[in-house]
Amino acid sequence: MLDSNAQIPWAGHTARHAMPEVYQAIMGAKLALVFVNTRAQAEMTFQALWRINEDALPIALHHGSLDVAQRRKVEAAMARGDLRAVVCTSTLDLGIDWGDVDLVIQIGAPKGAARLVQRIGRANHRLDEPSRALLAPSNRFEVLECRAAQEAVAEGEMDGAEPRVGGLDCLAQHIMGCACGEPFDADELYAEVISTEPYAALPRAQFDRVIDFVATGGYALRSYDRYKRIVQELNTGRWRARNPTIAQQHRMNVGAIVESEMLDVRLAHRAQASRPGTPKSAGPRPLMPGRRLGQIEEYFIEGLAPGDTFLFAGEVLRFLSVRDTDALVVRAPGAENPSIPSYAGGKFPLSTFLADRVRHLLHEPKRQKLLPQQVRDWIRMQKKRSVAPAPDEMLVETFPRAAKHYLVCYPFEGRLSHQTLGVLITRRLERLGRKPMGFLASEYAMAVWALEPMDDIDFKALFDEDMLGDDLEAWLAESTLMKSTFSKCAVISGMIERKLPGAARKTGRQVSFSSDLIYDVLRQYEPDHILLQAAFADAGEGYLDIKRVGALLRRVKGRIVHRALPHVSPFAAPVMLEMGRVGVQGGADEAVLEDAASLIAEAMS
Repeated sequence: MLDSNAQIPWAGHTARHAMPEVYQAIMGAKLALVFVNTRAQAEMTFQALWRINEDALPIALHHGSLDVAQRRKVEAAMARGDLRAVVCTSTLDLGIDWGDVDLVIQIGAPKGAARLVQRIGRANHRLDEPSRALLAPSNRFEVLECRAAQEAVAEGEMDGAEPRVGGLDCLAQHIMGCACGEPFDADELYAEVISTEPYAALPRAQFDRVIDFVATGGYALRSYDRYKRIVQELNTGRWRARNPTIAQQHRMNVGAIVESEMLDVRLAHRAQASRPGTPKSAGPRPLMPGRRLGQIEEYFIEGLAPGDTFLFAGEVLRFLSVRDTDALVVRAPGAENPSIPSYAGGKFPLSTFLADRVRHLLHEPKRQKLLPQQVRDWIRMQKKRSVAPAPDEMLVETFPRAAKHYLVCYPFEGRLSHQTLGVLITRRLERLGRKPMGFLASEYAMAVWALEPMDDIDFKALFDEDMLGDDLEAWLAESTLMKSTFSKCAVISGMIERKLPGAARKTGRQVSFSSDLIYDVLRQYEPDHILLQAAFADAGEGYLDIKRVGALLRRVKGRIVHRALPHVSPFAAPVMLEMGRVGVQGGADEAVLEDAASLIAEAMS
């Protein structure tokens, strides 16, 4: 870990405080890979390093949204030894074994010990030569996570992905794919499917329902011919594709990865002047799309107005307009406060394995001796002002501040599960008349703010497992999340086709319109439809992390430690600072900084 004398931030995800040391480490290396966890972090880190690059070191950027040609150019420069550093995401996690890479720098917490080992292994990728890495945590909680990951690596303990149950939408696609070849026997296919680990527990009745879905669309849709994709031969009882056209459409749409709608980011230029002798147009020449810089998600561009600036491909760009599938931009060097693109795929949750080690680290003073002094003082003050919970406990703090009342809990279970917990807890607080106004989830904590005090709540009942029943179902029924998840399941299962012979590919809006109509019909007339089950399972496994929330609630049952405090605690201060992490300009900047300083002084006084 960087031995930084700089003040470690209480909150944030940029590690800006460590950039001078990161730069010095790059200067002392032949070639450094500077790993970050998201593409947004990659853009910010690259810009931060260029701002202090007084020696004009050749530093490059590499992530999955950049144009392929640009990425290949960076890789070729690495192979030639022309670069001193590459800021990269997981695009360079694997397959990098150039001997010149002698240092790995991890910006922010690694989120998993196995991921950290994988990245460290890119340095000195030679026989009998140790790899070298530096960790630059972005905030004080991340210091704990980085230390826990270091200990795990030193002890040879690794985390790993837990096995997943096979999706019913993927099974439907597989059944359709089998029918496009030789006709299949249902008994034989079922035996083959349950021989695989993801589907080993699949009941035969559920398998037959998936076959019926592929054959008819299900009970609510069976009157529509378009959903009849396979038929059963009368003489053999085997299933085959209904006709060659349906088989062709399946092959055109097969795949289990449904990407977000993307736009090509292109540098715009004015059309060439008219030929001599032709009349000149009255207005300016039209903009034309030029060099492709990469791709960016459509929803981000939709949030920009013409003239807004954003970071992309290591540059500050000014957005002009959207033309077909192109986002037209021009360079805007020196523009202040550009937006940072966010990506739906940029979510690295804190692993369960590492979260458990962080909870133990907080409760074991002997293991804290190697932490920076300012972090040790922070933990010591937390114990004095509130409590550092035991590994099997969950601390819940309540306190007033600025005419609002706050509830902060510390599950240390990752942002996704904390977001789900926040949604369900706020629904319960609403029923209790506490008038919740909002919530915030970080990797380590979840906070709710309300208009009414929450000190006297029965926290055992508030955090009971039964919230994953009616509360969860009621929220999902109202949530747009289920519709978007259902849309992806409908595409994977083949119910909605994005490509048709001789027709343009359907846009994301066209797919959403079709899937929303089907979703509403199925919710009303067949609420246990196979695709609704698939969507619920997919949301619970990924976006909501329901399995992890359930494990959390079981773990802390009867072990909730509540502290009613007069004001914010040292552990709560980072969460409170995250709440105020909204960009402002002008004189308000100083007011925000003053409030942050006041909050920290309040927590540590």
